[in-house]
Amino acid sequence: MVSQTQDVFDHTHPLEVDIGSGKGRFLLARAAAFPLVNFIGIERQRRRADKVSAKAQRAGLDNLRLLNMDIHEALETQIPEASVQTFYIFYPDPWPKRRHHCRRLINAEFLVLLHRKLRPDGHVHFATDDLDYFAAATPVFLASPLFTPIAPFIPQPDEQTDFELLFAAVGKHANRCSVQAINTPRVAAPEPPV
Repeated sequence: MVSQTQDVFDHTHPLEVDIGSGKGRFLLARAAAFPLVNFIGIERQRRRADKVSAKAQRAGLDNLRLLNMDIHEALETQIPEASVQTFYIFYPDPWPKRRHHCRRLINAEFLVLLHRKLRPDGHVHFATDDLDYFAAATPVFLASPLFTPIAPFIPQPDEQTDFELLFAAVGKHANRCSVQAINTPRVAAPEPPV
């Protein structure tokens, strides 16, 4: 795992970030298929992050690093502004109870943060099996003045996450939304209170 991204990659290569990497099936397959792309996985659960990092080392994937941190903290402190070509957000916790909806990852404020970290014309790919979450998240993406919709990203069979495989086995399918950053002046980070 890494603590500072600026010291670990060849910066001539594009950077892609998997938010909530889970057991790493998608991230490991993607990094193996694209050796000239740098990948960072952000995973809050230490055990999962350690396992994915160990698998990447065993596979010789020099283009993959894991951050074991809270997502917001990782994006704010470890990912440089305008550096990411693609964000992947697959099967985030849907927080199904109404009183917990405020904890959902996808909201207008989070999209501002992603836009700050994206390169011009960068992409965000979102997938969930939860229809309620998809119905709530999609309008947030579509209403944002920072993004425009594009064709949904469909992972290759070997890139499907463990969640996707599990849900497919019981007849659920992925609901997908992809957007591209609109090349506008960057929204500055809010000033800390004095």
